[in-house]
Amino acid sequence: MTLLLSLSELNRSDLARAGGKGANLGELLRAGLPVPPGFCILTDAYRAFVETNQLNEEIVRQCAAVDLTRSETLEAASEAIRARFEARAVPEELARAVSAMYQELGRQTANQPASVAVRSSSTAEDLAEFSFAGQQDTYLNVVGEAALLLAVVRCWGSLWTARAIGYRARNGIPNEGVALAVVVQVMVPSEAAGVLFTVDPLTGRRADTVIDATLGLGEALVSGKVEPDHYVVDPAAGKILSRRLGAKAISIRGQARGGTETVAEQAHDRQALPDAAILELARLGRLAQEHFGGPQDVEWAWAGERLWLVQSRPVTSLFPLPEHRRGPNYFMVLLNFGAVQGIMDPITPLGRDIFPYLFSAMGCLFGSQWTPQTQTVIYETGERLFIDFSGALRDSTGRRIVMTFLPAVEPGSMATILGLMNDPRIAVGAGHWSLRTRLHLMRILGPNVVRVMANLLFPAARLRHIFAKVDQTIEDIQAERARTVTDPASAIDFVERVSQNFPPRLFLWLVGTVVSGQAAFQGLRRLVRRVPDGNRLALEGVRGLPNNVTTEMDLALWQTAQAIRQDPPGRAVFAARPADGLAADFLAKDLPPQTQAAIAKFVAKYGVRGVGEIDLGRRRWREDPTVVMQMLISYMQIDRPEAAPDVVFGRGGASAQKAVEELARLIRLEPGGWWKTHLVRWLARRTHELAGLRELPKFTIIRVFWELRAALLEAGAVWVQKGWLDQAEDVVYLRIAELKQLAAEAEKADAGQSDGITTDNSGSDAGAQAHWHRLVAERRTVFEREQRRRQAPRLVLGDGTTVYEGVGGAPEAGSQTLVGDPVSPGQVEGVVHVVLNPFGVQLAPGEILVCPGTDPAWTPLFLAAGGLVMEVGGLMTHGSVVAREYGIPAVVGVGHATTRLKTGQRVRVDGSSGRVTLLE
Repeated sequence: MTLLLSLSELNRSDLARAGGKGANLGELLRAGLPVPPGFCILTDAYRAFVETNQLNEEIVRQCAAVDLTRSETLEAASEAIRARFEARAVPEELARAVSAMYQELGRQTANQPASVAVRSSSTAEDLAEFSFAGQQDTYLNVVGEAALLLAVVRCWGSLWTARAIGYRARNGIPNEGVALAVVVQVMVPSEAAGVLFTVDPLTGRRADTVIDATLGLGEALVSGKVEPDHYVVDPAAGKILSRRLGAKAISIRGQARGGTETVAEQAHDRQALPDAAILELARLGRLAQEHFGGPQDVEWAWAGERLWLVQSRPVTSLFPLPEHRRGPNYFMVLLNFGAVQGIMDPITPLGRDIFPYLFSAMGCLFGSQWTPQTQTVIYETGERLFIDFSGALRDSTGRRIVMTFLPAVEPGSMATILGLMNDPRIAVGAGHWSLRTRLHLMRILGPNVVRVMANLLFPAARLRHIFAKVDQTIEDIQAERARTVTDPASAIDFVERVSQNFPPRLFLWLVGTVVSGQAAFQGLRRLVRRVPDGNRLALEGVRGLPNNVTTEMDLALWQTAQAIRQDPPGRAVFAARPADGLAADFLAKDLPPQTQAAIAKFVAKYGVRGVGEIDLGRRRWREDPTVVMQMLISYMQIDRPEAAPDVVFGRGGASAQKAVEELARLIRLEPGGWWKTHLVRWLARRTHELAGLRELPKFTIIRVFWELRAALLEAGAVWVQKGWLDQAEDVVYLRIAELKQLAAEAEKADAGQSDGITTDNSGSDAGAQAHWHRLVAERRTVFEREQRRRQAPRLVLGDGTTVYEGVGGAPEAGSQTLVGDPVSPGQVEGVVHVVLNPFGVQLAPGEILVCPGTDPAWTPLFLAAGGLVMEVGGLMTHGSVVAREYGIPAVVGVGHATTRLKTGQRVRVDGSSGRVTLLE
């Protein structure tokens, strides 16, 4: 068994036995980059040590006692395991091998005994998807064989630090099988040292190299004990873009007999690294990036006018960039689709795949020849969708359209967009809409203007017509599904056909319904903009709107709760059973008949909804009504008449009428007040009648999505029965093209069996089936990993810049105020309740709901909330509309609100000014 190897004998394929650090150092040497000589004690040595000293049982026992919600259990487990490690001796054979390698290093450097750095190298570290930096130990300036062996044992034990145990648990990495290698390198007596990123880790800019440098050993920087110099370099141009000198008040230096000491420095006015070395270091970093094929985080040292690279790992904090479809020199401006929808979660592969079909179909309305495969508007990265609107920004008309509509749906991105207006990479004229596109746009907009005018002039008749057309379209799709879907292949054909035919049929009608209400509302806001407090009163005037399918859903859910209350057996069951048990009973039709019927009525109409419903791959309430049951339990606990949803809704309508009358009174005092008063009342009436239609397009799309999902789940069930998938829902982790391929393979296998040809588990069919099981498992793993990502950017620019901050940008240090976009007027003080997922959450009355964003599945929480703070959203996004209707003060576009605010804090939410103030 090989227990040790020289670094020069390693490469990236040795991750399992040399760990990330050892394997990467071997690769740096293979690339011809300067790396101090050394050797690696392989993972088999760790396993031999653990087995010889019978440590596995103790490791398993201690880890089983860990509770991730209690940090003290992590610390206790870590201390117990590491104490056992240090109390054991290194096996004699291994100790002799380490001694021989160590002595060879001394001979190579003419330094006996050699001074070495001893570094942990985990098999799970330095991977592209995980960062274990700093979780295991490093020992510097180790001198002598006894000290070396002790440092090695301590490195092995550091595989079980509290941080490492917790990190593995939170990221789904099992403890079984993890092992640690140890790198032993000749110590560089650094005059300066630090870290280099071949990409700016804060902005995401791929062209910049960022270097932090301090005096002495890099440990002072890595441990956060010193303020380093900070250099930004453009390696391609060979130019230092900026430099900021740090205090560098201390340095860590090696001692002659081993170990380190801390030395006071007076270095605030001088660079740790000269300019020539900075540029050379940036060049070496780019060579490492090219060799590894991705951005690198490099540790370096400078001694005797020479640079050394002592570690390189992938930069794991970057949000990935999508593949450019228009060439690397085309500068894209990508808006996170989730920021517009109010849900920043990842989207399943099937859920992402459906949107190129929808967008290419809509593009045809404007004369585009796009197909789902050639469209250049929707891009994927980080398991999310992004919309490229840089083409619109390059055209004067397109730019006006973007600047008109973007503030209403995603104001958090506006500061960045405004900053790009003079950027030559997207200058007006750099691209333009063709005459053909403009003519198509006029052909589309002309009839839509007529529809909008008809809606404003004859709202009652037009509402009946719009609802009838939507319902008829859904009925046609349902009939088509019943008629054409007979097997998996026809189910996929149905999905493709509907995805391409549905948008042209309803797109213009649905856009017209939204524009009608918004034209009246924005007209009202513009008319009263000079009236004292006019904007606040205009926003109050849109409370209690009819024809809003989301508030109608909430009211229907309240009526369902009331029906259960009036059913003694149902009331008893709801008092005794948890939400998941009630859901199971409902699906099994085991609830008391009256209660079963009441819930079934609600689910029949609204069961197509669900959390993250814009993702075709997410479950709907019809499939899993647990959330519905949770909401019903909450509603049944409302015992104050004034808090009843229908009362709250009615109170909002009365408040809106008072606001309109106050606006009319105030505007009457202005010049031309007589006709302005009439216009205010007319616009307010049309807003009241039509603005609620804002939610209709999405609900219509979700109804269509249910038909597509149901067809594919039926196909999935067939494939489960025949062994191609584990469960019907596995289809959501496959693309439409892959589903076609799966259908063809399964049909071919069926044809072979019908001809009398059979295959056993070792046959080709079994191998093909194993491929699909494996692919689904891999996709699920990636999706679940992305679900753990706490923040996704609002914008991704073509140079890699990622924008996370909201309307107010990053708050100043010590600031007690966060700034966002005011979308629902009023002021309220309350206790924060941070919610990342509405499942199973119950707000106490008056709590401030702080969340990433919302879709309709969140709205039942609004009934208890005293105020609303969201990271994404705008004036016309879902959460804002519903908050206004319920009279809840709301601020949106507050960057990182779910991390800056903590559950239990008391805050003041001002939905008129857009400020959230911490009170304690």
